[in-house]
Amino acid sequence: MMLNQLWTDITPQEVEALLQNSREDVEFIDVRELTEYKEGHIPGVKLIPLSQLEVRHDEIDRSKETVMICRSGNRSRQACEFLSSHGHRKLHNMTGGMLNWHGETSRD
Repeated sequence: MMLNQLWTDITPQEVEALLQNSREDVEFIDVRELTEYKEGHIPGVKLIPLSQLEVRHDEIDRSKETVMICRSGNRSRQACEFLSSHGHRKLHNMTGGMLNWHGETSRD
């Protein structure tokens, strides 16, 4: 991790372990667009598309660890950059995104 970076990278396997532990102090945010989310997402993960993050970032609880998720890890990294510039801490970027996710998914 770079010293000036205010978030950490987390693997899909680490995210799956966090989900299995059902920790109340961790929030999971998918920043893909609605059509991508509907094609397959991690059950129980909240959707806040990156395109809406600027106006919806206050929906994210600053006291919780927050895991950002997207298709490949690029938009979730951008989300971490944006949120950290707005005072959010305890951020994690799921590296490789849903392309590297092998856990349970839902479609709707």
